[in-house]
Amino acid sequence: MKEKKLKITGMSCASCANRIEKVVKKIDGVEDANVNFATETLNVKFNDSKISDETITNAVKKAGYGILKNLKTLNFKIKGMSCASCANRLEKIIKKLDGVNDAVVNFATEQLNVTLDENTISYNDIKNAVEKAGFKIINEISSTNTSMDNNKNKEIKSLWHRFLFSFIFTLPLLIVSMGHMIGMPLPKIIDPMINPINFALIQLILTIPVLIVGYKFYIIGIKNLFTFSPNMDSLIALGTLAAFLYSLFGISKIYEGHIEFAMHLYFESAATILTLITLGKYFEAVSKGKTSEAIKHLMGLAPKTANIIRDNKEFSIPIEQVIVGDIIIVKPGEKLPVDGEVIEGATSIDESMLTGESIPVEKIIGSKVIGASINKTGFIKYKATKVGKDTALSQIIKLVEDAQSSKAPIAKLADVISSYFVPTVIILAIISAISWKFAGESNAFVLTIFISVLVIACPCALGLATPTAIMVGTGKGAENGILIKSGEALENAYKINTVIFDKTGTVTEGKPKVTDIIVDDISEDEILTLAASGEKGSEHPLGDAIVKFANEKNLSLKNVDKFLAIPGYGIEVIIEDKNILLGNKKLMKDNHLDMILFEEASNKLANEGKTPMYVAIDGTIKGIIAVADTVKPSSKTAVEKLHTMGIKVAMITGDNTKTANAIGKQVGIDMVLADVLPEDKANEVKKLQSKGRKVAMVGDGINDAPALAQADIGIAIGSGTDVAIEVADIVLMKSDLMEVPTAIKLSKATIKNVKENLFWAFGYNVLGIPIAMGVLHIFGGPLLNPMIAAAAMSLSSVSVLLNALRLKRFKA
Repeated sequence: MKEKKLKITGMSCASCANRIEKVVKKIDGVEDANVNFATETLNVKFNDSKISDETITNAVKKAGYGILKNLKTLNFKIKGMSCASCANRLEKIIKKLDGVNDAVVNFATEQLNVTLDENTISYNDIKNAVEKAGFKIINEISSTNTSMDNNKNKEIKSLWHRFLFSFIFTLPLLIVSMGHMIGMPLPKIIDPMINPINFALIQLILTIPVLIVGYKFYIIGIKNLFTFSPNMDSLIALGTLAAFLYSLFGISKIYEGHIEFAMHLYFESAATILTLITLGKYFEAVSKGKTSEAIKHLMGLAPKTANIIRDNKEFSIPIEQVIVGDIIIVKPGEKLPVDGEVIEGATSIDESMLTGESIPVEKIIGSKVIGASINKTGFIKYKATKVGKDTALSQIIKLVEDAQSSKAPIAKLADVISSYFVPTVIILAIISAISWKFAGESNAFVLTIFISVLVIACPCALGLATPTAIMVGTGKGAENGILIKSGEALENAYKINTVIFDKTGTVTEGKPKVTDIIVDDISEDEILTLAASGEKGSEHPLGDAIVKFANEKNLSLKNVDKFLAIPGYGIEVIIEDKNILLGNKKLMKDNHLDMILFEEASNKLANEGKTPMYVAIDGTIKGIIAVADTVKPSSKTAVEKLHTMGIKVAMITGDNTKTANAIGKQVGIDMVLADVLPEDKANEVKKLQSKGRKVAMVGDGINDAPALAQADIGIAIGSGTDVAIEVADIVLMKSDLMEVPTAIKLSKATIKNVKENLFWAFGYNVLGIPIAMGVLHIFGGPLLNPMIAAAAMSLSSVSVLLNALRLKRFKA
């Protein structure tokens, strides 16, 4: 099964998005498809053994829409071609690569010119294909980019030019057609009382250019009418064509001598509607661009070039050409191009743009470094370990993009309504026009009703209400170091009423230290040596603390003959023919060992918030090694903040009850779940859910993954394991628990914004359409002018976008 994300062009409203979704879902081999109108993205999951990317692309194009590729043209110098056949063979190989739009190899100049889709294929893929064919890329000569941003900017410029062109003709048209109503004199040559034919013809001449520049409304709108999938363009096309054709009929009547028709021309309505709608589309495109500024900001963090050493030579290359294993040089003040590991030098690095931590992090040989972070003080060399789409920054960008293009459940109602919306509006327009005709109204009155109903209806506002708020919300989260993986996660987070924190590494620092050693009939150094030797093979943080303490005391560790980890209990090892058990009280009880001698000491240590670890040698408990983990400074504040939000807080740990209670009391936890085995953490989450609680689980380790998956919202600490981050719905880049209430607050603010947008979108249509149908006129009120209807329709979409942009002011 393959997942693909495609950028769609040509959508004018939510009805278009629904149509594409239906068309793609009908393809045999497609498992799921969803189209996000705000981000203009199609996410499709399909069986690539049944269908290809091209099948989906062709289906979208057949439906009348386009696929926008993030195209880049690269020009390389190739080494190793001996004849024209080599050039032909290389050209064929490159053309076959998924994501390559075109490739030309020139044998005479030894150049490869390739146009590729950056979303699908990278420089490294091209390089690998060239080398696999037996040739070598020496260097990149040039590159040109025709990215999506360029296309978006072109679209915004095009809309503005279309509006200006339309306005130049519409303004004099309004003066000619309506100026006399407000006392503006017209020259006799076009005065309707003196020269009605000229009065009509000048309006026709001024209207035709506006219709021509707005041709896309007619091409798309009428085509969709014939395919029984009308959209917003269809409403505009029907309304303006009705006004234009009726006005042409009026001109023919004036020619026949019925000069009263000069007062019943609707050319200005057709032109003004198109001009106002174009202006609305311009504002919509600009506002949409602002909703995705967070992504642009993230993309701008990485430097464009990297200084590398290859073959003992130092030179600068574009960041796309850095490969795993390259040695990169970074001077003070420079940005790191990709992720890697320091091999020479020491420095402090500012990682705040990714983690939000303002204090620079010290780096020495062996330290991991992140691309896009800033080298503050020293000169370093480091080896690239992750490049291109694998870097931390690229993964973050992908997470945010995926979240912004996903659909929240709250959007489903708007989707269902918008799929039936346009056909319903057309039917209502026809019914209301016929009804008024039967009521004895004139053709001009009936036409006004028909056009107003078509033009005032706005499926765009419905389609934009949810995704725009989700886009701004997830972008704002990314700015605050909170990565929300989907619209669904953002929507569900605000319902949370119980938060469970894992203890080690989440509430506490996860860096425990040995505090006490209590022994019986054995020296402290000897029991520590045996314990540390056993824990050498363990990955548990408590075991790691014992090993570090032994190393600090310069103790020589012994060889382990047998090692057995018992998750949730401890370890069993054989050292120098001695059977050693090291672990918690449960491990001692299961092995029926007498703990009376150490009971009092164990309880005292536990009450102090320390974790007592028993050491038994050949069936007899010989001592206790106590380990304590310091509580994170932000834990208590975060719990207090959650309490003010009305959220219950629990802490889950495999530690003993007394130690857990001591830490819980220190932080202000409501509910302590102690002595929980790793595999039972998910069950504890289930128990709370069965009581009707909406649960968020916050953790950082592999053993937290099942609980993170089980919870309504899984929140992983960014410093945690890859497994935890993979399973979680929300990732906190800082190891600061204050981000948990911030994430929930952001969710509440976003969903409130979505509901405001939906209320406005539904309310506008529910009120606007009946007014356009003439309901007010029945009770002696005014009749809605089609031009005012067009202005209101444009305003509705823009107002929804502007309301979504208010989320940018969100503060934690």
